[in-house]
Amino acid sequence: MLTSTADETNHVREYMGSQAPDLTVLMLQKVYTENILSVRHDVWDVYTNLDRWWVITSPMNLYAQDQFPNMDLALTFHVGLCLRIPRGDRYKLSDLPIEPFAECYRSMQEAFEALGQADEVADYQSIGVRCRESLLSFTNAAQRVFPCLAEEDPPKKADFRACAEHICNVALPGPSHEHRRTMAKSSLDSAWKFDNWLTHAKASTWHDAEAAVAVTELAITLATSAAILHLRGVPAQCPACGSRHLSPERGRHLSLPEVELDRPTCDKCGWRGTPVPIEDVPDVPDRAAATPPTGECVIMTSPLRMLRRPDEGQGAHGRVLHVPKATKN
Repeated sequence: MLTSTADETNHVREYMGSQAPDLTVLMLQKVYTENILSVRHDVWDVYTNLDRWWVITSPMNLYAQDQFPNMDLALTFHVGLCLRIPRGDRYKLSDLPIEPFAECYRSMQEAFEALGQADEVADYQSIGVRCRESLLSFTNAAQRVFPCLAEEDPPKKADFRACAEHICNVALPGPSHEHRRTMAKSSLDSAWKFDNWLTHAKASTWHDAEAAVAVTELAITLATSAAILHLRGVPAQCPACGSRHLSPERGRHLSLPEVELDRPTCDKCGWRGTPVPIEDVPDVPDRAAATPPTGECVIMTSPLRMLRRPDEGQGAHGRVLHVPKATKN
C-alpha cells in the first residue's frame, strides 16, 4: 500500500460515487504508481459492498476486477486506451487549464484538423496561416497579463519576436532558467520563421505542413506552460516537503463567488499555495462531438478472450455493447 493524501482518497471515493452510485465503497487504497510517457498513473484497489474495482488515474477510469483480474493487465489496457484516444479529443478547452491562452490552442486545433484533409499547395499554405495565427494569439494574450519589464518600452503587438522575447524573459527569469529561456525563445522564433515561409511557399509538401503543425505546437506548449506556471505562482517544488508532484486546484471563495481561483497543491503532503484569479475560457462548440451511438454495445468478457457481437445476443457475461465502425473523414 502506498501513501496518499486525504484529497486523493476523497477524489477517488467521489469518482466511484459518480460512476457507480449503486455501490458502497468499503475500502480503497493506492497500490501502485508508474510514470509512462511523462504521465503519472496511480492504481487504486477499491472494495465495494458487491465487488472490487481498479481505479486508474490520468485520466481517471475504473475497471472491474472480475474482467481485469490482474493489475498489470488493467494498467496496460488503460495506457493503451489513453494512447488510442483521438488526438483532437486531447485538446478540448474545457479540459485544459490554459486560461488565458485558449485562443491559440483553438487555432492549433484548426491547423491539425486541416492537416488531415490537405493535399494541395494552397492547403499547406492555409495551415501555415493557421499556425502563424496561433503564435500571434499567444503573444496577444500574454501581453494582456504580463507586465512590461522595468526600463523597457512595451513591445509592439505586431512585433512577434520582441513580444516573444519579453514574455520569455518575464516567465523564465534569472540564471536558473537560462537554458529553459533559450529553448523557449528559439522554439518560438523557429516556428515563426517556418510558418511564415510555409504561408508563401509555392513548392511545399504535406510533410512541410506537418512540420509546421509540430514545431508550432511544441513552441506554444513550452511557452504557455512557462507563462501559466509564472502567472499562478507554481514553485519548482513543494516548499513544505520538497516534492515535485504538484497539481492545480480550482475553486471559489465565499467572498468572491463570481471569481474562479487556481492554486498549486502538493500531492504528497497536501500543501496549498496562494489562490490566483484566472480568466474565463470562451465557450467553444465541440466540433468533434458526434451523434451518440445507438443500439447495444459490446464489452470484453473476462478474462478478455473474446468480444461478443450484437447479433450473438446477451450471454452470461453481462451486457452487450455496440462498437461503432471507424469512418474516414
